[in-house]
Amino acid sequence: MAKVLVLGAGVMGSAFTMPLADNGHAVSLVGTHLDTDIIEEIHETRVHPRLCIRLRDNVAPYTYDRLGEVIRDADLVVIGVNSLGVDWAGEMLRPVLPEGTPLLFLTKGLAGDGERLHLLPHRLRMHLTPSQQKHTPLMAIGGPSIAGELAAERDTCVVITGEDADLLERTAAMLRTRYYHVWTSTDMVGVETCVALKNLYALAVGCVGGLLAKAGKASNDAVMHNLAAAIFAQGLWETAYMVDFMGGKRHSVFTLPGAGDLYVTSMGGRNSRMGWHLGQGVPYSVAKREYMPDETIEGAQLAQAIGPTIEALTAQGVLDAAALPLMLKMIEIVCHDAPVEFPWDAFFAGSVRE
Repeated sequence: MAKVLVLGAGVMGSAFTMPLADNGHAVSLVGTHLDTDIIEEIHETRVHPRLCIRLRDNVAPYTYDRLGEVIRDADLVVIGVNSLGVDWAGEMLRPVLPEGTPLLFLTKGLAGDGERLHLLPHRLRMHLTPSQQKHTPLMAIGGPSIAGELAAERDTCVVITGEDADLLERTAAMLRTRYYHVWTSTDMVGVETCVALKNLYALAVGCVGGLLAKAGKASNDAVMHNLAAAIFAQGLWETAYMVDFMGGKRHSVFTLPGAGDLYVTSMGGRNSRMGWHLGQGVPYSVAKREYMPDETIEGAQLAQAIGPTIEALTAQGVLDAAALPLMLKMIEIVCHDAPVEFPWDAFFAGSVRE
Protein backbone atom coordinates (compact mmCIF):
# COMPACT_ATOMS: atom_id res chain seq x y z
CA MET A 1 0.00 0.00 0.00
CA ALA A 2 1.30 3.45 -0.93
CA LYS A 3 0.51 6.85 0.56
CA VAL A 4 -0.62 9.26 -2.14
CA LEU A 5 -1.36 12.97 -1.82
CA VAL A 6 -3.60 14.61 -4.43
CA LEU A 7 -3.26 18.40 -4.49
CA GLY A 8 -6.45 19.92 -5.90
CA ALA A 9 -10.00 18.82 -5.03
CA GLY A 10 -11.65 19.76 -8.32
CA VAL A 11 -13.46 17.16 -10.39
CA MET A 12 -10.39 15.56 -11.98
CA GLY A 13 -8.21 15.45 -8.88
CA SER A 14 -11.07 13.97 -6.88
CA ALA A 15 -12.05 11.46 -9.58
CA PHE A 16 -8.41 10.35 -9.76
CA THR A 17 -8.63 9.21 -6.15
CA MET A 18 -11.00 6.42 -7.24
CA PRO A 19 -8.54 3.98 -8.87
CA LEU A 20 -5.94 4.77 -6.22
CA ALA A 21 -8.38 4.05 -3.39
CA ASP A 22 -9.79 0.96 -5.11
CA ASN A 23 -6.26 -0.46 -5.18
CA GLY A 24 -6.00 -0.05 -1.42
CA HIS A 25 -3.76 3.01 -1.29
CA ALA A 26 -4.15 5.62 1.44
CA VAL A 27 -5.14 8.82 -0.33
CA SER A 28 -5.01 12.35 1.06
CA LEU A 29 -7.07 14.83 -0.96
CA VAL A 30 -5.75 18.33 -0.26
CA GLY A 31 -7.84 21.18 -1.58
CA THR A 32 -6.40 24.42 -2.87
CA HIS A 33 -7.29 27.81 -1.42
CA LEU A 34 -10.27 27.77 -3.81
CA ASP A 35 -11.53 24.34 -2.68
CA THR A 36 -12.50 25.05 0.93
CA ASP A 37 -16.22 24.53 0.37
CA ILE A 38 -15.57 21.26 -1.48
CA ILE A 39 -13.38 19.92 1.31
CA GLU A 40 -15.97 20.88 3.92
CA GLU A 41 -18.71 19.11 1.95
CA ILE A 42 -16.61 15.95 1.65
CA HIS A 43 -15.90 16.06 5.39
CA GLU A 44 -19.60 16.27 6.15
CA THR A 45 -21.15 13.95 3.56
CA ARG A 46 -18.28 12.11 1.79
CA VAL A 47 -19.93 13.28 -1.46
CA HIS A 48 -18.07 15.54 -3.89
CA PRO A 49 -20.52 18.38 -4.65
CA ARG A 50 -19.63 18.64 -8.35
CA LEU A 51 -19.01 14.99 -9.15
CA CYS A 52 -22.10 14.00 -7.14
CA ILE A 53 -20.39 10.75 -6.19
CA ARG A 54 -19.34 9.46 -2.79
CA LEU A 55 -15.59 9.26 -2.37
CA ARG A 56 -14.02 6.09 -0.99
CA ASP A 57 -13.54 5.70 2.75
CA ASN A 58 -9.75 5.58 2.38
CA VAL A 59 -9.70 9.08 0.86
CA ALA A 60 -9.04 11.66 3.59
CA PRO A 61 -9.87 15.33 2.79
CA TYR A 62 -7.65 18.16 4.03
CA THR A 63 -7.53 21.93 3.61
CA TYR A 64 -4.41 23.39 1.99
CA ASP A 65 -3.04 24.74 5.29
CA ARG A 66 -2.32 21.14 6.30
CA LEU A 67 -0.24 20.33 3.21
CA GLY A 68 3.05 20.35 5.12
CA GLU A 69 1.69 17.88 7.65
CA VAL A 70 0.22 15.47 5.12
CA ILE A 71 3.05 15.45 2.60
CA ARG A 72 5.77 14.26 4.98
CA ASP A 73 5.43 10.55 4.32
CA ALA A 74 3.80 10.64 0.86
CA ASP A 75 5.14 8.17 -1.69
CA LEU A 76 3.59 10.12 -4.58
CA VAL A 77 2.20 13.64 -5.00
CA VAL A 78 -0.45 14.17 -7.69
CA ILE A 79 -0.89 17.70 -9.07
CA GLY A 80 -4.58 18.24 -9.79
CA VAL A 81 -4.82 22.05 -9.82
CA ASN A 82 -5.99 23.88 -12.94
CA SER A 83 -3.44 25.43 -15.28
CA LEU A 84 -3.65 28.83 -13.58
CA GLY A 85 -2.78 27.20 -10.26
CA VAL A 86 0.58 25.71 -11.27
CA ASP A 87 2.64 28.63 -9.96
CA TRP A 88 0.67 28.58 -6.70
CA ALA A 89 1.26 24.83 -6.36
CA GLY A 90 4.97 25.26 -6.94
CA GLU A 91 5.23 27.89 -4.23
CA MET A 92 3.23 25.73 -1.83
CA LEU A 93 5.40 22.67 -2.49
CA ARG A 94 8.78 24.39 -2.32
CA PRO A 95 9.06 24.52 1.50
CA VAL A 96 7.50 21.11 2.18
CA LEU A 97 8.18 18.68 -0.69
CA PRO A 98 10.57 15.92 0.44
CA GLU A 99 13.41 15.38 -2.02
CA GLY A 100 12.87 12.38 -4.24
CA THR A 101 9.08 12.30 -3.95
CA PRO A 102 7.68 11.95 -7.49
CA LEU A 103 5.18 14.44 -8.87
CA LEU A 104 2.41 13.16 -11.17
CA PHE A 105 0.59 15.87 -13.16
CA LEU A 106 -3.07 15.79 -14.10
CA THR A 107 -2.88 19.49 -14.98
CA LYS A 108 -2.88 20.24 -18.70
CA GLY A 109 -1.48 23.26 -20.50
CA LEU A 110 1.56 25.10 -21.81
CA ALA A 111 3.19 28.32 -20.68
CA GLY A 112 4.86 30.99 -22.80
CA ASP A 113 7.39 33.62 -21.78
CA GLY A 114 7.52 35.56 -25.05
CA GLU A 115 10.50 33.59 -26.32
CA ARG A 116 9.83 29.93 -25.52
CA LEU A 117 7.02 27.51 -24.73
CA HIS A 118 7.23 25.46 -21.53
CA LEU A 119 5.49 22.29 -20.37
CA LEU A 120 3.58 22.89 -17.13
CA PRO A 121 5.53 20.23 -15.18
CA HIS A 122 8.69 22.11 -16.10
CA ARG A 123 7.04 25.42 -15.19
CA LEU A 124 6.20 24.15 -11.71
CA ARG A 125 9.69 22.72 -11.28
CA MET A 126 11.12 26.24 -11.69
CA HIS A 127 9.55 27.13 -8.32
CA LEU A 128 11.37 24.35 -6.45
CA THR A 129 14.76 24.57 -4.80
CA PRO A 130 17.80 23.55 -6.91
CA SER A 131 18.09 20.33 -4.93
CA GLN A 132 14.39 19.53 -5.34
CA GLN A 133 14.63 20.26 -9.06
CA LYS A 134 17.48 17.77 -9.37
CA HIS A 135 15.93 14.96 -7.34
CA THR A 136 12.16 15.22 -8.04
CA PRO A 137 10.94 12.85 -10.78
CA LEU A 138 8.21 14.31 -12.99
CA MET A 139 5.40 12.28 -14.57
CA ALA A 140 2.09 13.17 -16.19
CA ILE A 141 -1.19 11.55 -17.19
CA GLY A 142 -2.57 12.12 -20.69
CA GLY A 143 -5.47 10.79 -22.70
CA PRO A 144 -9.28 10.94 -22.91
CA SER A 145 -10.51 11.09 -19.34
CA ILE A 146 -13.77 12.81 -18.43
CA ALA A 147 -13.78 13.13 -14.65
CA GLY A 148 -17.42 12.15 -14.20
CA GLU A 149 -16.94 8.97 -16.20
CA LEU A 150 -13.83 8.00 -14.25
CA ALA A 151 -15.63 8.64 -10.96
CA ALA A 152 -18.49 6.43 -12.14
CA GLU A 153 -16.01 3.64 -13.00
CA ARG A 154 -16.58 3.87 -16.75
CA ASP A 155 -13.74 2.33 -18.74
CA THR A 156 -11.03 4.96 -19.20
CA CYS A 157 -7.78 4.62 -21.16
CA VAL A 158 -4.79 6.88 -20.46
CA VAL A 159 -1.02 7.15 -20.86
CA ILE A 160 1.40 7.90 -18.04
CA THR A 161 4.56 9.61 -19.23
CA GLY A 162 7.93 10.56 -17.79
CA GLU A 163 11.62 9.85 -18.23
CA ASP A 164 12.08 6.88 -15.87
CA ALA A 165 10.54 3.79 -17.51
CA ASP A 166 10.77 1.70 -14.33
CA LEU A 167 9.07 4.38 -12.22
CA LEU A 168 6.37 4.74 -14.87
CA GLU A 169 5.59 1.03 -14.75
CA ARG A 170 5.51 0.96 -10.95
CA THR A 171 3.18 3.96 -10.89
CA ALA A 172 0.97 2.51 -13.61
CA ALA A 173 0.63 -0.65 -11.54
CA MET A 174 -0.62 1.48 -8.63
CA LEU A 175 -3.35 2.88 -10.88
CA ARG A 176 -4.61 0.02 -13.03
CA THR A 177 -8.04 -1.32 -12.17
CA ARG A 178 -10.75 -3.17 -14.08
CA TYR A 179 -11.96 0.23 -15.37
CA TYR A 180 -8.78 2.35 -15.44
CA HIS A 181 -6.44 1.14 -18.19
CA VAL A 182 -2.94 2.62 -18.23
CA TRP A 183 -0.15 2.51 -20.81
CA THR A 184 3.34 4.00 -20.34
CA SER A 185 5.35 6.33 -22.58
CA THR A 186 8.68 8.11 -22.18
CA ASP A 187 7.55 10.85 -24.60
CA MET A 188 6.63 13.49 -22.01
CA VAL A 189 7.11 16.33 -24.46
CA GLY A 190 4.81 14.78 -27.06
CA VAL A 191 2.15 13.70 -24.59
CA GLU A 192 2.03 17.01 -22.73
CA THR A 193 1.98 19.05 -25.94
CA CYS A 194 -0.94 17.00 -27.27
CA VAL A 195 -3.07 17.15 -24.15
CA ALA A 196 -2.55 20.90 -23.86
CA LEU A 197 -3.39 21.78 -27.47
CA LYS A 198 -6.50 19.60 -27.54
CA ASN A 199 -8.31 22.25 -25.47
CA LEU A 200 -7.66 24.98 -28.02
CA TYR A 201 -8.80 22.83 -30.92
CA ALA A 202 -11.83 21.53 -29.02
CA LEU A 203 -12.83 25.18 -28.57
CA ALA A 204 -12.58 25.56 -32.35
CA VAL A 205 -14.75 22.47 -32.94
CA GLY A 206 -17.23 23.89 -30.44
CA CYS A 207 -17.70 26.97 -32.61
CA VAL A 208 -19.50 24.79 -35.15
CA GLY A 209 -22.48 24.39 -32.81
CA GLY A 210 -22.86 28.15 -32.68
CA LEU A 211 -22.47 28.51 -36.44
CA LEU A 212 -25.22 25.91 -36.90
CA ALA A 213 -27.52 27.65 -34.44
CA LYS A 214 -26.90 30.95 -36.21
CA ALA A 215 -27.49 29.54 -39.70
CA GLY A 216 -30.28 27.13 -38.79
CA LYS A 217 -30.74 23.59 -40.07
CA ALA A 218 -31.11 22.94 -43.76
CA SER A 219 -34.48 22.00 -45.22
CA ASN A 220 -33.46 18.34 -44.98
CA ASP A 221 -32.29 18.76 -41.35
CA ALA A 222 -28.62 18.51 -42.35
CA VAL A 223 -26.24 19.81 -39.69
CA MET A 224 -22.51 20.64 -39.85
CA HIS A 225 -20.65 17.43 -39.05
CA ASN A 226 -18.53 17.88 -42.19
CA LEU A 227 -17.30 21.23 -40.93
CA ALA A 228 -16.60 19.95 -37.42
CA ALA A 229 -14.63 17.00 -38.83
CA ALA A 230 -12.47 19.29 -40.97
CA ILE A 231 -11.62 21.47 -37.97
CA PHE A 232 -10.86 18.35 -35.90
CA ALA A 233 -8.51 17.10 -38.62
CA GLN A 234 -6.78 20.47 -38.96
CA GLY A 235 -6.31 20.50 -35.18
CA LEU A 236 -4.51 17.15 -35.34
CA TRP A 237 -2.43 18.36 -38.29
CA GLU A 238 -1.28 21.41 -36.34
CA THR A 239 -0.72 19.35 -33.19
CA ALA A 240 1.65 17.14 -35.18
CA TYR A 241 3.59 20.21 -36.29
CA MET A 242 3.82 21.52 -32.72
CA VAL A 243 4.90 18.14 -31.34
CA ASP A 244 7.69 18.10 -33.93
CA PHE A 245 8.64 21.66 -32.99
CA MET A 246 8.71 20.90 -29.26
CA GLY A 247 10.81 17.77 -29.77
CA GLY A 248 8.18 15.10 -29.07
CA LYS A 249 7.25 11.95 -30.93
CA ARG A 250 4.55 11.75 -33.62
CA HIS A 251 3.17 8.51 -32.08
CA SER A 252 1.60 10.54 -29.26
CA VAL A 253 -0.41 12.63 -31.74
CA PHE A 254 -2.29 9.72 -33.27
CA THR A 255 -2.96 7.74 -30.09
CA LEU A 256 -4.60 8.53 -26.75
CA PRO A 257 -2.93 11.89 -25.89
CA GLY A 258 -3.65 13.46 -29.28
CA ALA A 259 -6.52 12.02 -31.30
CA GLY A 260 -8.14 10.35 -28.30
CA ASP A 261 -8.10 13.36 -26.00
CA LEU A 262 -9.16 15.79 -28.74
CA TYR A 263 -12.12 13.56 -29.62
CA VAL A 264 -13.49 13.33 -26.09
CA THR A 265 -12.91 17.02 -25.36
CA SER A 266 -14.78 17.96 -28.54
CA MET A 267 -17.85 16.02 -27.41
CA GLY A 268 -18.98 18.66 -24.93
CA GLY A 269 -18.02 20.58 -21.81
CA ARG A 270 -16.88 24.14 -21.18
CA ASN A 271 -14.85 24.51 -24.39
CA SER A 272 -17.87 23.46 -26.45
CA ARG A 273 -20.22 25.81 -24.60
CA MET A 274 -17.91 28.75 -25.11
CA GLY A 275 -17.44 27.76 -28.75
CA TRP A 276 -21.22 27.86 -29.19
CA HIS A 277 -21.29 31.49 -28.06
CA LEU A 278 -18.35 32.39 -30.29
CA GLY A 279 -19.96 30.72 -33.30
CA GLN A 280 -23.11 32.75 -32.64
CA GLY A 281 -21.05 35.88 -33.19
CA VAL A 282 -20.48 36.91 -29.56
CA PRO A 283 -16.94 38.29 -28.99
CA TYR A 284 -14.93 36.21 -26.52
CA SER A 285 -14.61 38.93 -23.88
CA VAL A 286 -18.37 39.47 -23.92
CA ALA A 287 -19.19 35.75 -23.86
CA LYS A 288 -16.86 35.18 -20.92
CA ARG A 289 -18.20 38.12 -18.95
CA GLU A 290 -21.90 37.59 -19.60
CA TYR A 291 -22.34 33.84 -19.99
CA MET A 292 -19.44 31.99 -18.32
CA PRO A 293 -17.86 34.42 -15.82
CA ASP A 294 -17.04 31.87 -13.14
CA GLU A 295 -16.07 28.93 -15.35
CA THR A 296 -12.63 27.83 -16.49
CA ILE A 297 -12.43 27.68 -20.30
CA GLU A 298 -9.30 25.60 -20.81
CA GLY A 299 -8.95 26.32 -24.52
CA ALA A 300 -9.22 30.06 -23.96
CA GLN A 301 -6.79 29.91 -21.05
CA LEU A 302 -4.27 28.20 -23.30
CA ALA A 303 -4.72 30.81 -26.04
CA GLN A 304 -4.10 33.56 -23.50
CA ALA A 305 -1.12 31.74 -21.96
CA ILE A 306 0.73 31.02 -25.20
CA GLY A 307 -0.82 33.49 -27.65
CA PRO A 308 1.74 36.30 -27.33
CA THR A 309 4.60 33.81 -27.56
CA ILE A 310 3.11 32.04 -30.60
CA GLU A 311 2.56 35.38 -32.33
CA ALA A 312 6.13 36.45 -31.56
CA LEU A 313 7.64 33.17 -32.78
CA THR A 314 5.65 33.20 -36.01
CA ALA A 315 6.61 36.85 -36.66
CA GLN A 316 10.27 35.87 -36.20
CA GLY A 317 9.92 32.86 -38.48
CA VAL A 318 10.79 30.44 -35.68
CA LEU A 319 7.34 28.88 -36.11
CA ASP A 320 5.87 28.45 -39.58
CA ALA A 321 2.66 30.49 -39.64
CA ALA A 322 1.48 28.54 -42.68
CA ALA A 323 1.41 25.37 -40.56
CA LEU A 324 -0.75 26.94 -37.83
CA PRO A 325 -3.68 28.83 -39.42
CA LEU A 326 -6.29 27.44 -37.01
CA MET A 327 -4.20 28.09 -33.91
CA LEU A 328 -3.49 31.65 -35.01
CA LYS A 329 -7.18 32.22 -35.77
CA MET A 330 -8.23 30.92 -32.33
CA ILE A 331 -5.66 33.19 -30.68
CA GLU A 332 -7.14 36.13 -32.60
CA ILE A 333 -10.66 35.12 -31.51
CA VAL A 334 -9.78 34.76 -27.81
CA CYS A 335 -7.09 37.39 -27.34
CA HIS A 336 -8.31 40.03 -29.79
CA ASP A 337 -12.10 39.39 -29.99
CA ALA A 338 -11.89 38.53 -33.69
CA PRO A 339 -14.97 36.98 -35.33
CA VAL A 340 -15.18 33.27 -36.13
CA GLU A 341 -14.08 33.13 -39.75
CA PHE A 342 -12.05 30.02 -40.46
CA PRO A 343 -9.27 30.31 -43.09
CA TRP A 344 -10.26 27.24 -45.13
CA ASP A 345 -7.83 27.75 -47.99
CA ALA A 346 -4.91 27.80 -45.54
CA PHE A 347 -5.73 24.42 -43.98
CA PHE A 348 -3.46 21.37 -44.40
CA ALA A 349 -0.49 23.40 -45.60
CA GLY A 350 2.81 24.46 -44.07
CA SER A 351 5.97 22.59 -43.24
CA VAL A 352 4.59 19.59 -41.36
CA ARG A 353 7.02 16.68 -41.47
CA GLU A 354 5.65 13.71 -43.41
